[in-house]
Amino acid sequence: MQILLFIWLASAISMVLGQGTRVGFYSSSCPRAEAIVQSVVRSHFQSNPAVAPGIVRMHFHDCFVRGCDASILLDGDSAEKSAPPNRLLRGFEAIDEAKKQLEAACPGVVSCADILALASRDAVVLTSGRRWQVPTGRRDGRISLASETSTLPGFTESIDSQKQKFASKGLNTQDLVTLVGAHTIGTSACQLFRYRLYNFNNTGAADTTIDPTFLPQLRSLCPENGDGSKRVGLDNDSPNNFDTSFFSNLRNGRGILESDQKLWTDGSTRTFVQSYLGVRGLRALSFDVEFGKAMVKMSNIEVKTGADGEIRSVCSKIN
Repeated sequence: MQILLFIWLASAISMVLGQGTRVGFYSSSCPRAEAIVQSVVRSHFQSNPAVAPGIVRMHFHDCFVRGCDASILLDGDSAEKSAPPNRLLRGFEAIDEAKKQLEAACPGVVSCADILALASRDAVVLTSGRRWQVPTGRRDGRISLASETSTLPGFTESIDSQKQKFASKGLNTQDLVTLVGAHTIGTSACQLFRYRLYNFNNTGAADTTIDPTFLPQLRSLCPENGDGSKRVGLDNDSPNNFDTSFFSNLRNGRGILESDQKLWTDGSTRTFVQSYLGVRGLRALSFDVEFGKAMVKMSNIEVKTGADGEIRSVCSKIN
C-alpha cells in the first residue's frame, strides 16, 4: 500500500511540474548546461540589455503556440518568427550561440526549448529579478506556422479575451497579471500604442485612461506622424529593472499598451495588481516569487518529452 501511495505521489508531482520535465534533467548528461546558457545570456546582455526582455517575450510567444517547443526559433517564410507579433522580438542570436556552445560540450543532448526556458530565467535575474529553478527535459517541435500565432494575446484585446486565451493554456487570471508584469522591463514601438494618444477609437481625443499629465510626455516621444519604430519603455519609471513599478504605473494611468492599462480598469485583474502593490486589506503577493511560479507553470504548456519531438542540432532548423 505504501509503495502504491509513493508511486501515485510521484506521478502527481510529475504532472504538476510538467509532462516529464524536472529540475536537474541534465545533471548527468550535460552538467554544465545551465552554466553555459547563463554565461552566454550574460555576455549578450552586457553588449545589449534589450536582449533580456526580448528573450523573456520570446519564451512567452513560444509557449502560447504549440506549447514550449522552440517553434518560435525556426526560420521560414511562413514560420512563427515571420508573423507580425514576432517580428520585433530580440535575442535570437543569444539562443543560437548558447546552442552552439552546448553542442560542442554535449552534442545532441540539450534542446532549444530548454535553452529558451533557462535563458528567460537568466534574463530576469540579470535585470535584478529573483532566480527560480527551471524544470527541463523538453524536446523541440518540428512545425512552426505563422498562421497559428492568433493564439497570442494582442495589445488591444479586452481582459475577457486575454483571460480566455490564458485559460486555454491552463493559466488563470493571477497568472495573466503576473506574466504581463514582465513588461516591467523592455520597450514598445510607438506604432503599437500611438493610436491611444491622438484619435482613440475615432473620438478625436486621447484614451481617457491615460493620466493627462503623462500625455504630453508620450506625445513628445511619439509624434502623430513620427517614426513608428521608435522604442519607448513599457515601464517609464525603471524600464531596465525587474520590479513592481510597472504595476504602480497602471494604478497611475501610465500603462503604455492598451492591454496593459486594462489590467487596472478591469476589476477582475485590478485586485491582483493591488495585491502586488501591497494595498491594505488584500492578500499581499510577492511579485518576484509569484513570477517564478507562473513562469514554471507556463513553461510546461504542452511540452514534448520522451520520444516526442527531437533535439535540434541548430535551433533555427529541424534536423
